[in-house]
Amino acid sequence: MEPETTAINHDSFRERFETLIPTIQREWPQVARETLEATRGSFDDVVSLISDQTGRTASGVQHQLSEFLEVATAQTRQLADRIGPLEDQLEQLLDDLNTSLRPRIEKPVRERPLLAVGVAAGVGMIIGMLLTSGRRSA
Repeated sequence: MEPETTAINHDSFRERFETLIPTIQREWPQVARETLEATRGSFDDVVSLISDQTGRTASGVQHQLSEFLEVATAQTRQLADRIGPLEDQLEQLLDDLNTSLRPRIEKPVRERPLLAVGVAAGVGMIIGMLLTSGRRSA
């Protein structure tokens, strides 16, 4: 591999490390999660750790981790491709909702501003009380 490509793979590995941990543990169950997390996603440290604890060669571990990274990257791309049109559709729906609903909400607020402020304060108090009681019981 060229050094430039390797640096990109290392950065990409570090970025996706948390999501790769379950896959790594399925492949090498003898490697503890805490030990993996201690590497902080350093590709070289993960390779060294896995090869030390499993007896596999470093090059074999590097190859396997690279494959995991490629699969994760491909899955991310597929997900992004699926989400893009949904984001556009949601944005359009929110624009339509804003155009149609905003005037309906603004009119009563403009006609009775004190009532609107009172209702908003009451709702805020109720939500605050619910959140505070939820924290106490937890």
